[in-house]
Amino acid sequence: METTLIILKPDAVQRALMGRIIARFEDKGLQIVGCKLMQITQDLAAKHYAAHREKPFYAGLVRFMTSAPVLVMAVRGNGAIGICRKMMGATFGSKAEPGTIRGDFGVSNSFNLIHGSDSPEAAQFELNLFFKPGEIIDYPRAVEGWVYDMSGGKAE
Repeated sequence: METTLIILKPDAVQRALMGRIIARFEDKGLQIVGCKLMQITQDLAAKHYAAHREKPFYAGLVRFMTSAPVLVMAVRGNGAIGICRKMMGATFGSKAEPGTIRGDFGVSNSFNLIHGSDSPEAAQFELNLFFKPGEIIDYPRAVEGWVYDMSGGKAE
């Protein structure tokens, strides 16, 4: 099973979209194994977006991400990173396909509702940045066999 970081950005929180977005991940069969509402500090934003430090949008991105609370989640499932990224849709809300989170709820290119890790390495780095040891909970779900084909003894 793969675990990825999802951040519901300030615009998603302020627009009261948290429940609707979380429901999409759970409806897909993904498992929320960590979740917290938090205010991102300048320092945390700088660490998270360090790769973008020299890009022209960096200052605005940090300002946006620290402007209001965010909801950070650890989301687990087979292929969770790729699945979550498909569910999120294209980066710019104006270009995102209907049926995706950004396509259904977003129109802005700057305020794009959600962040998701783009690789296993990024997921590990980001999860460690936002969650302390013990804050991601591994728990069995009774529905697991109904979400994944477990006929071979493991999730397929």
